[in-house]
Amino acid sequence: MERDSLIKTSIALIKWNQHPRGGYIASPLFPTYAYSWLRDGTFIANAMDRVHEAESAALFYRWVGRVLKDKRTQVNLLIQKHERKEWIDRSEFLGTRYHLDGRDDASEWGHFQLDGYGAWLWGLTEHVRLTGNQAILEELRDSIEITVDYLMTFWHYPNFDCWEEYPDYVHPATLACVYGGLKALGKLEHRTELLEKAEMIKGFILDHCTEDGRFVKSIHCVNEVWQPALHGVDASLLWLSVPFGVCDADDPIMVKTVQAIEADLKHGGIQRYVEDRYFGGGEWILLTAWYGWYQTKLGNIEAAQRALSWIISQADSLGRLPEQVADSLREPSAHAEWISKYGEPAVPLLWSHAMFLVLSDSLQ
Repeated sequence: MERDSLIKTSIALIKWNQHPRGGYIASPLFPTYAYSWLRDGTFIANAMDRVHEAESAALFYRWVGRVLKDKRTQVNLLIQKHERKEWIDRSEFLGTRYHLDGRDDASEWGHFQLDGYGAWLWGLTEHVRLTGNQAILEELRDSIEITVDYLMTFWHYPNFDCWEEYPDYVHPATLACVYGGLKALGKLEHRTELLEKAEMIKGFILDHCTEDGRFVKSIHCVNEVWQPALHGVDASLLWLSVPFGVCDADDPIMVKTVQAIEADLKHGGIQRYVEDRYFGGGEWILLTAWYGWYQTKLGNIEAAQRALSWIISQADSLGRLPEQVADSLREPSAHAEWISKYGEPAVPLLWSHAMFLVLSDSLQ
C-alpha cells in the first residue's frame, strides 16, 4: 500500500470507529479492547489534529470532559485519605478506560493508571495550540481541575504501567506523561504551581529512574530509598523525549537509553521490553512509529523513513494496521497460548494508525 493511501485509510478508520459521543474504541474487532482509553485516545486525537480533523479531536476531549466532570467527590475523598495517610485500594482510584458512552469500566484489569490523565492534559493543550480553540479550556474547566488535583496529589503512587502491568512499581514513562501534562497546561495558562510540580517530577525522574547512564523501565521504594525494580529498558521510555520533553532527543541519557532500545528491542520494528510475553512479544507498530518520531527530532530522517516504510509494509489488504507483528517474537511459545485465549492480536488498532499518522506528519 502507498503512504498516501494508508493515510486516507487511517483517517477513515479512526473516524468510523469514534463513538458519536466522542470516545475512540481501541480496536473494533478485538472484544477485550472494546473501550476508550484516555492514553490511547489522546494520541489518536492528537493525530487527528495533525491531519486537520480537529472536530474529531475536540469531540474526544469533550467526551473525556463529560466522563470526568462528575468525579470531583471521588477525587476529593481520595485526596483526604492521602492527607490522613490512609490506605487506598487500587479500585478506589479513577479508571484508565471507559465504555464508549462514558460509563465507568467495572473490571479489575489494569484499573489504576495515571498516564492517560497526564496525556489528556497535554493533548488538550496541543489541541488549543494547533487549532486556537481557547474556549474549550473553560468549557472543560471542571474536568481539567479535577485532573490537575488528582495528578498533583498522586503522581508518585505506584500504578499500572502503560501496558496494564507491574502495578507495584513507578514507571518513568508514566511520570513523563504526568510531567508533560502539568507543564503544558502550566505554560499555556501561566500557572506557577503546575510548572513547579512538573519540575519536581522531572527532578525525581532524573534522580531516581536511571542506572548506568540511562533510564530504566520501572522503580520502587525499598526502605524509603527509590531504586530500579526492572533494570532493562522499555520502548515507552521514548516518551521522555517525544512528546513530553523531560529530556531533549540528543541528551546523553536519552541517547544511551535509545541505544539500549535499539540493542535489545529493535528488529524490523520495535518490541516493548525484553521479558514481554503478550502474544509472544512481537514488534509493535505504534512503538516503531515512536522510534521514527524520535529519529526525526535528531534529524535522522533516513532512520525515520525506514520505520515508516516498515509500518506501511505491515498493513493488510484492507489497509488495516495491527497492534503487533509476529516476525521476531521474544517468547514464541507464548504466541499460541495467547491466541488460544483471545484469538489473533488486535487489528485494526486505532493507536497504531494514529502513530503512523504522527510519524508521517513529522516527516513532512
